[in-house]
Amino acid sequence: MNYPDGVNMMANTSVLAVSLPMTPVTVLFGPHVAFNAFVTLALALTGISWYLVLSRQFVSSRLAAWVGALFATFAPSMISHAGGHPNIVSQFLVPLIIWRTLALRTPGRAVRNGLILAGLLVWQAFINLEILFMTAVGLGIFCAVMAVVRRKRGSRGEVPAFLRALGVAATVTLAVLAYPLCVQFFGPQSYHGLSEYVRSFGTDLASFTAYAQRSIAGNSVTAGRLAQNAAEENAFFGWGLIILFFGLVAWMRRNAAVVTLAGVALLFGALALGPRVHLNGVDTGVNGLWALLHSVPVLNSAVPTRWAMAIAPVIGIVLALGCQKASDLMKAQPSARGPVRVAMITAVAMALVPLAPTPLPTVPMEPVPEFVTSGAWRQYVDDNHTLVALPLPDPAYPDPMRWSAYTRQDMRIASAYALLPARNPLDPTDRTALFSPPWRPTSGLVTSIKQGNPTPEITETRREMTLADLRFWKAGVVVLTPQERDIEMLRVMSELLGFQPTWTGGAWVWDVRALVDDPKATLS
Repeated sequence: MNYPDGVNMMANTSVLAVSLPMTPVTVLFGPHVAFNAFVTLALALTGISWYLVLSRQFVSSRLAAWVGALFATFAPSMISHAGGHPNIVSQFLVPLIIWRTLALRTPGRAVRNGLILAGLLVWQAFINLEILFMTAVGLGIFCAVMAVVRRKRGSRGEVPAFLRALGVAATVTLAVLAYPLCVQFFGPQSYHGLSEYVRSFGTDLASFTAYAQRSIAGNSVTAGRLAQNAAEENAFFGWGLIILFFGLVAWMRRNAAVVTLAGVALLFGALALGPRVHLNGVDTGVNGLWALLHSVPVLNSAVPTRWAMAIAPVIGIVLALGCQKASDLMKAQPSARGPVRVAMITAVAMALVPLAPTPLPTVPMEPVPEFVTSGAWRQYVDDNHTLVALPLPDPAYPDPMRWSAYTRQDMRIASAYALLPARNPLDPTDRTALFSPPWRPTSGLVTSIKQGNPTPEITETRREMTLADLRFWKAGVVVLTPQERDIEMLRVMSELLGFQPTWTGGAWVWDVRALVDDPKATLS
């Protein structure tokens, strides 16, 4: 991808901890089947993991564990990201990391507990570092507060044991991840922070009590007004759950862990508002807490609205603890069993039923052109030549990346939908991330035509720039498949190159090897 510069896969969603074990599925059935299996397994394993940890470590009631696990797995934010971010919904290690972090306080097992946690941290790092970072922040705050609380209650031996085991975990984790992180932040095609536009993505204050478009009580109009896009509906808890959550916190206020969890949720909510607070789509003019962290290195690579996504596991844990307390109350006071059961079932149902997810929307894939499936591309693309698709792949048109995946990455392509450094010629120090390669005259021209803009006059200068771009990409063939405004793109490229394409394998094909390989060749 993105020949000749390539893509820094550590700085993108390479998900090596999942993609490598799933290699047999990809090889046997293709990348589209592997992707769908990935999404399905990500949600299933996350739910199983939450249930096992909650039922064996935090609550004794299976029903309480089910309630907490179901919400943590199928929260609106999880369903939102399942539409295209399986690396984010692969949170099956999060409950295990929480469990093993709290287990560090066990005396006499520093090495064992530290190594187990280190293994989980490294595993999660190769799935999604953003989720790992948010988990670490939440756990850090929780453990610090609980250390103070439990120390006052006489549990003094836990802190030294915890710190010793944490030291083992940190040492091993950093040793294993040192090189991958070095590649991510300083290697080829690394970038330094997201663009100002993406870093301003904040969660609308009104979205906390609204419903997502993929919830049965939600709709696309409201959600579209309150979220940046359909994949970033990170809050949308609804009034019922907000009231239930704070009601449970008030009911269990003597439990320091519950109060601390509520504090973590409030902090995450404040961070999620972004640098400027918006209410119902309107900028209130009030700076958010994130404004203080907006330009901090590493944090400038985070999308602030996703902190709201980290609230869902907190709510799931509190729901489980609340259901457990109701169960304990019914056992302790048999006479109150009926009213307590009715009250708890009613409250949970009113809060969670409106959030129940609807099926993820699916669309048929555009077929891979016969030009690719038949192997006809191989006569044009080799170690010294690439395929240039029109338009070049970007967030709006990623299909050529799927063609390359169909060939098991044998087919080199120009451009890509990936996070890549800006390389602003007016500011050589600018290495903020773009979602596609830096602008080039030919890619910009074709994209503009695809978007419906008028076709500009074809001049000698444009031809010279097109030839320079083809040589930069080491193009062997230019390919255009049937699509919207394909006739306009075909006409412009033919005028630029000076000859008509050949219809081959369901695509228009321009063989440009002679132009690219001959340094004396010109376009006229």
